Amino acid sequence: MTQPAIAEGLLAWNPDSGLTPGLAADTRLLAADSWLLRDGLVRGFDRHRERFRRACAECGAPPLEQLTAFWREMTAVLPRAGTWFPRVELVRGSLQLRLLLRHAPPLATEVRVWAAGQPDPRTVPRRKGPDLDALGRVRLRAGGQGAEEAVLITPSGVVLEAANSSILWWEDDTLCMPPPQLPVLAGVTVGLVQERALRTGIRLAHRERTPAELAGREVWLLNALHGIRPVVEWTGRPMNAGFAVRAPEWREWLDGVLEPLPD
Repeated sequence: MTQPAIAEGLLAWNPDSGLTPGLAADTRLLAADSWLLRDGLVRGFDRHRERFRRACAECGAPPLEQLTAFWREMTAVLPRAGTWFPRVELVRGSLQLRLLLRHAPPLATEVRVWAAGQPDPRTVPRRKGPDLDALGRVRLRAGGQGAEEAVLITPSGVVLEAANSSILWWEDDTLCMPPPQLPVLAGVTVGLVQERALRTGIRLAHRERTPAELAGREVWLLNALHGIRPVVEWTGRPMNAGFAVRAPEWREWLDGVLEPLPD
């Protein structure tokens, strides 16, 4: 049986030898997925698996039986102690499956966002992986504006998402998000939040908004690493952030849906 990995690094997989230490020379990704792993607990693990499977299917590889075997062996080597941010990858060219095992960076409970509105640099917006480098460059530019994240917009100026997060916001008692026909990534954390809203009778709406129209509203950025981060400051344009009235209770709920990794 494969022994649990306990150090950061890249593990490459093949059907014969399983997961073995690999080289990170090729970073051209066709598909990727990542999640927060805290002492063996994770949110929406099955959802990450299915999103990665769909992404690989779009690329025409690998065969489902190989992907299933990779996921099973990858799960077995994930650490059950400590705080990690593992990433599964399908590499362009070689079509190799890999696991990048990383310690999680410091987790944030709030976020500052560059609101100037960045043209969407992604070539495959609905699949995570191919555009990670381009999105990383957007976040670097946001850092130069005193922010951790940046808003991506359509050519007409409508909000899509952030460089590394989905965007939700509140209009009165309605939880709003960009319409699904826009080029947005299907976020695992957003899916969990939407389901809870439906269970608890909170109205959901898809609305087109410019960054300026989010001024004064409670706005959340959501991803698998940080969970829900309310926007506490906008940079790059004269906008006030709304008070994070609802975020603390939703963050507490989201922490409570962490579940053990399967055996």
